Amino acid sequence: MDPTAAPAVAGVSGSPDRRPARRAVWAAFLGSSLESFDFYLFAYFSAFFSASVFFPNDDPVVGRLEAFALFALSYLVRPIGAIVFGWVGDRLGRRQTLLITITLMGVATGAIGLLPGYDTIGVAAPVILVVIRLLQGLSLGGEWGGGILVAVEHAEPKRRGLYAALPQLGSPVGTGIVATLVIVLSAVMPPEDLAAWGWRIPFLLAFPLLLVSLWLRLRIDETPLFKALVAEDRLERVPVLSAFAKHPLAMVVAIGAALLGIGSYSLMNTYTLSYGVAVLGFKYEELSLATLIGSALQLVTIPLFGVWANRIGSARVVLIGAIGTLIITFPMYFLLQFATFPILVGTMIIGGILPTLAWAGLGGLMADVFGGPIRYSALSIAYAVAATISGFIPLITTGIGAATGNAWWHPGIVLAALSALTLVSAIFAARWRRPVDTLLEA
Repeated sequence: MDPTAAPAVAGVSGSPDRRPARRAVWAAFLGSSLESFDFYLFAYFSAFFSASVFFPNDDPVVGRLEAFALFALSYLVRPIGAIVFGWVGDRLGRRQTLLITITLMGVATGAIGLLPGYDTIGVAAPVILVVIRLLQGLSLGGEWGGGILVAVEHAEPKRRGLYAALPQLGSPVGTGIVATLVIVLSAVMPPEDLAAWGWRIPFLLAFPLLLVSLWLRLRIDETPLFKALVAEDRLERVPVLSAFAKHPLAMVVAIGAALLGIGSYSLMNTYTLSYGVAVLGFKYEELSLATLIGSALQLVTIPLFGVWANRIGSARVVLIGAIGTLIITFPMYFLLQFATFPILVGTMIIGGILPTLAWAGLGGLMADVFGGPIRYSALSIAYAVAATISGFIPLITTGIGAATGNAWWHPGIVLAALSALTLVSAIFAARWRRPVDTLLEA
């Protein structure tokens, strides 16, 4: 089939009615926001409260390592979730899959707010928490790829870079909501109450957020591209195997391209929180405020980067972000050691904007690289593998810090490595970027 010969199929050749595309973007954005809300809420929870509530230990470093290990654990099952939900998305449809993943994620996140601590039910508390985190990891394995696809596959060709970037707004929105909650709760509650039960409030907010996300997703249609694949009987029987068999280099490139966008958040918004409090002496309210400022700025920069991706291509946007991050990495961490609040804010802004280029262009890059019949599986698995690697970044960086006596440059090693890998991957992706008029190719 020549997609250009089917003007009635929106998302393949473009449609003058943009309402389905806008609804799809909103649905993807809300799902991404809930995903990020879960991610950053547990990041804050791991940095500040998880060790004392579920992993009591006389050595605070050991307690933080246990908390970060749990944070990383959910990432280990993301590839499994990506395989399962990738198959569902490529065989049964994008919309149906996203309804499942958002429900599983929202219920699991809210359940953490209801879970008794170690002092109440003993060792059962961390065991149940591990199970919940595994369920979250499974759902997250299929959420991001589906959200990107419902936006991209409903969009006109000339707007795909922007529409692929807009769901990424969920990341700063989720971060901003969590940071705001931490600031407000810290202001209105004594520290002992916050540590005892106040931390549960943000988790319980996942339930109303889930209801809003479900309402939006029930209002969107299946993507025109998937309908065309079904009509032409072009569905892959085992899409994950086809992705690796037919596009092995593309899979490696997609994983590498995702490392900076995902990994920088794990480093800046998880490890830096704990490092800033335990080593640099910041208050977590200051860290939360700095994170909120950086997140607010991304609400402007991500759409702008998406528009830029329409003009120069998503892969080139990722490439520029990787180069910029590599340049500023060590100067940024050198300044951070002086531990003043203005420097902290500057770190969150500068260290957020440049990796955000890689984040904003990531969905478009992957959608350009992979064809329709295997796209859900390919995007989900590549993202999940990169996320799994990134999930260990706080743990790895903590180990490097311990080995180097918390030398000022130790986080820079990790961020520079992520930037270099994404830089090389983006170079490859920019050279073979899939033309937007051949989206039905396998």
